[in-house]
Amino acid sequence: MTAPSGRTGRPPLTETRKAEIRLEIARAAVELFVAQGVAATTGEQIGQAVGVSARTVWRYFPSKEACVRPLFSAGIDVIAARLREWRPGRPLAELFDPALATGLLAATGSDSATGTALVRLTRTEPGLRAIWLQTYDEAEPAFARALADRAGLPPDDLRPMIQAAMLNAALRAAVERSAWRARGSGPGDEPGVGEDEVVETLRAALAIAEDGVS
Repeated sequence: MTAPSGRTGRPPLTETRKAEIRLEIARAAVELFVAQGVAATTGEQIGQAVGVSARTVWRYFPSKEACVRPLFSAGIDVIAARLREWRPGRPLAELFDPALATGLLAATGSDSATGTALVRLTRTEPGLRAIWLQTYDEAEPAFARALADRAGLPPDDLRPMIQAAMLNAALRAAVERSAWRARGSGPGDEPGVGEDEVVETLRAALAIAEDGVS
């Protein structure tokens, strides 16, 4: 009697499961970076926190700094979808409301304090800074496509491209400003910034972007 032919062992992972693993690794990496610093964190530690091997970590990410990429990029699709639904004639500042904030947190699965701490690290960690800026570079064309779809314009129209660039810059400036101020962990630090203030900062930044350059 011959053994049955065909693939044996574990079934291949679905794309959904792969995305979940990437996000789990990202969350673990951030917690370790915040707790002990990037330099002191190893791939083995990140893997142990998730229950996978360091080899698995490197299969998903080229470096430990790159592990945070899913947390930075998770909100791109959420914001792009909101841009497509954003009604013409409504103030840009209304784009960021509690519903969008909830969607962004749900996309990353992280609490706001962890996200804020991660953004703060991009100020002192060049590797994280590079991933942070690269994510915004990738977000801009996604926002431009969403704005073009909303306006019924071709994807290479200059108007949505410029609007997306302004929106992208406003979001990054607002998030960084809030993160820089949300210290409150040592002598001389300013008090932490609450979520309501973060939302208001984002709205103010979007209003400035909408006004344009006079």
